[in-house]
Amino acid sequence: MRMTDLRSGWAILGNDGRRLGTVERVGQNYILASRPGLRGHLYVPASHIANVEHEAVYLNLAKSEAEEMGWEEPPRDHDLPETGPESDLHRHI
Repeated sequence: MRMTDLRSGWAILGNDGRRLGTVERVGQNYILASRPGLRGHLYVPASHIANVEHEAVYLNLAKSEAEEMGWEEPPRDHDLPETGPESDLHRHI
């Protein structure tokens, strides 16, 4: 599974089959998930994706566990991949 294969609108489910939210946007290391109602967004790390099938993303933990992970905050800048000529200066060969 590649992050680029995921699409906006797909369901995000816990490993208990309960719906956590919907894919709104896909980053390189996380999924931005919209939550039902006025509950906001979650930034689901790619490391917690267990499986993807039939336009649904399954996590490796239950919905209740995912809701307690603190994913309401966006990833820190240094967690995001660096791009541009400056990042080439620090690349090891």
